Amino acid sequence: MQIKETTNDGLKRAFAITIPASEIEGRVEQEVRKIAPQIKMPGFRPGKVPANLVRKMHGEQLHAQAVNDVIRESVDKVMTDNALRPAMQPKVEMGEGYEAGKDATLTMELEVLPQVEAPDLEGLKLERLTVPVDEAQVDETLQRIAGQNKSYSDAGDGHSAQDGDQLIIDFVGRVDGEEFEGGKAEGAPLVLGSGQFIPGFEEQLGGVKPGDTRTISVTFPEDYQAKHLAGKAAEFDVTVQAVKIESETSLDDDFAKNLGLESLDKLRELVRGQLEQETAGLTRTQMKRALLDQLAAGHDFAVPQGMVDAEFDQIWSQLQQEASRSDDPEAMHQEMEAEKDDYRRIAERRVRLGLLLSEIGQKNNVQVTSNEMSMLIQQAAQQYRQEDRQRFVQYIQQEPMAAAQLRAPLYEDKVVDFLFDKAEITDREVTREELEAAIEADEDTGAAAQGAKPADKKKGAKAKDGDKAKEPATKKGKAKPAEETSADDKPKAKKKSAKNADAPAAEGEPAKKAKAAPKAKADKAAKPAKAAKSEG
Repeated sequence: MQIKETTNDGLKRAFAITIPASEIEGRVEQEVRKIAPQIKMPGFRPGKVPANLVRKMHGEQLHAQAVNDVIRESVDKVMTDNALRPAMQPKVEMGEGYEAGKDATLTMELEVLPQVEAPDLEGLKLERLTVPVDEAQVDETLQRIAGQNKSYSDAGDGHSAQDGDQLIIDFVGRVDGEEFEGGKAEGAPLVLGSGQFIPGFEEQLGGVKPGDTRTISVTFPEDYQAKHLAGKAAEFDVTVQAVKIESETSLDDDFAKNLGLESLDKLRELVRGQLEQETAGLTRTQMKRALLDQLAAGHDFAVPQGMVDAEFDQIWSQLQQEASRSDDPEAMHQEMEAEKDDYRRIAERRVRLGLLLSEIGQKNNVQVTSNEMSMLIQQAAQQYRQEDRQRFVQYIQQEPMAAAQLRAPLYEDKVVDFLFDKAEITDREVTREELEAAIEADEDTGAAAQGAKPADKKKGAKAKDGDKAKEPATKKGKAKPAEETSADDKPKAKKKSAKNADAPAAEGEPAKKAKAAPKAKADKAAKPAKAAKSEG
């Protein structure tokens, strides 16, 4: 085997490899001798089939296998002999015109990881902005929980249903005269004006009384989740079992017990703990961004273009998904194109930070344990249906790239925690608004450091009610969620926005995307309402 380096330019390497025909032929001979004792052929005793007949039967397959084996071994030899650390999978191509009996010529191209010097951690200083949780915040959250867990009582004879009243209904839906799966329910609760059901459904139930029946005509939205119903006209036969009006909710021990807790004091304690946890998440985000800004400011080494391209593609794909869901996709696409260079600089910063954090972690023996990795896999498997979870676990175990991508966020967090432990930290109390403003300022600083424009405040802007805490997780499960408490209730620290320059790429692992994991089949609900319980 002959190996010649043809390119050594920065992080780019290329090699020309020649594999003699005799070496390939020797491999074929080995395989023929190996499988011959296992070949059965009429007229010959087991294991006595002549080698020339074995070649005739399996020669093409054996030759292809031999070529693949020597190519793989030659690539491994190049890596080992030259102490190469590939950034991504090398590109290997066979020379044109190859056929059996001839020397095989290969070209191998790759980018290597840069040599990164781990920074001196002495003198690392960080400021930790903290938000104290006061009783007023706890009271406000309790009032919101109470509003989300309203109680209802029978309205009494003669009361006609109006917005805000709760109906208990049975319904049967039909499309083209035929009942459809998920279109039937009994005893389904519906608050008029809540928007729980598809457009036009609730409006046609105004004024009903217990015992009333109505036939409602609606059209499923074009973007309805059950594609076979999207855009179709339907009729629902509705029977009203009861009409109820809202009762005043008292924040007392009984209310707490309805949520599965012992007392109101326990509920207050749980709410306070969750508020503290949420603000702690924001504080960590602020500290992490300040830390990464310090690291990025002191390092400007070259990074593999392939990793930058892969990271940029991931950012761009996320942006395209966000644009498709926006009110004006065309305008957002135009804005994206105008800022394309900014996003590429952000991708480069992410890759550089990922490599730097990886080097720090390796130098200081930061590791993700096998138990931690097992927990990560099991947690990730929960997003799949029961019958698909084992296939997902096997996929992660068999695909190193997929395992590395799953491991990367936890590894990054562990390296960041290690750096926090090394840093000299000073605390300063601020309001939540000041903390969120500091996070946004850090994000803009990170983008500007790479020559990118500060993030448009309209993108990812926080909702006005974004300071709402998550509901307490009670023994009976979470309190019933209201429509307005969604993603904004979670600490912004957990979101990795496309334009967040401070989200490192995976800890120095190759940035190439892994093959898609086996997807679980989606359960398509054909309900007219988000909350209705279907039969079968």
